[in-house]
Amino acid sequence: MTARVEVLVVGGGPAGLSAALNLVRARRRVLVVDGNRPRHAATLQAHGFLTRDGVAPAELRRLGREEVSAYDDADVVFAQVDGVSVEDGGFRVRGRGVRGGPDVDVLASAVVIATGVTETMPALPSLRAFYGTQLHSCLECDGFEKAGEALALIGETADLAERALLLTQWTDDLIVFTNGIAPVSDDEERTLARLGVRVERRAVDDVVGDKGVMTGVRLADGTLVERSGGFVRPVWTPALAFADSLALATDSDGYLVTDAQGRTSVPGVYAAGETTSPGPQQLIVAAGSGAVVAAAVNRDLIGLTVSEALTL
Repeated sequence: MTARVEVLVVGGGPAGLSAALNLVRARRRVLVVDGNRPRHAATLQAHGFLTRDGVAPAELRRLGREEVSAYDDADVVFAQVDGVSVEDGGFRVRGRGVRGGPDVDVLASAVVIATGVTETMPALPSLRAFYGTQLHSCLECDGFEKAGEALALIGETADLAERALLLTQWTDDLIVFTNGIAPVSDDEERTLARLGVRVERRAVDDVVGDKGVMTGVRLADGTLVERSGGFVRPVWTPALAFADSLALATDSDGYLVTDAQGRTSVPGVYAAGETTSPGPQQLIVAAGSGAVVAAAVNRDLIGLTVSEALTL
């Protein structure tokens, strides 16, 4: 038998759990379905989250699941959503259980998408060995802990110079590694040079270290550039394949287009967190967007404006 809920939230990160918590407190029947593949799995500490500065992202998610599940009208299950379709005046969501979780076959009046993004790193063999410890992707989250160090910024995207400028807030010893790909212009390089930042345009072979501690960046020609840590710029892709059948409107970068309250182009479908433009944000920003979306979902499920209600 297909289960029924008022709101199904796809994604159990800060955005999805925040939306679920606010919705169940509005006395909505809520189910959170989480694929348990968080983007921050390698990160040991998250920063900038008020009252939780320094918490492990996995611990933050665990605490969130406990808070949501403590309400009688909410539940959180581990499952990988395979598809969402319009059915019976609502949405049918199907998924396969993971980590011992049950398979999912649910009809919901509304769906909140909070699946975040996947990230593709520069193809360096040992990069992942240092990611989350000496190498990070969020400048605002981890810049403070790297202040004053000899840092690398590694990436292949057009915004690398902008990110380098931001990093000068925390260090005056920064080298930008373009891997021969990132389009840093001559004007951008001159601007960075005035701030003491060097641009290394040669191809990168790998990130190197000793006993789990990063010591430098090795170039393809064998040159070793000593660095104690730094930042990497992944390519982020919204995790939305399960919702292809809904034909939701997206922007040129693939992020869902929503109004200010998280309503997508399909009535009854909402989006919170990193699936919406501009993409990856601090965890506290994602949690805040979940609360905003929850308020919109609750109001829309009532289905009446104040003027309409006064005529009843």
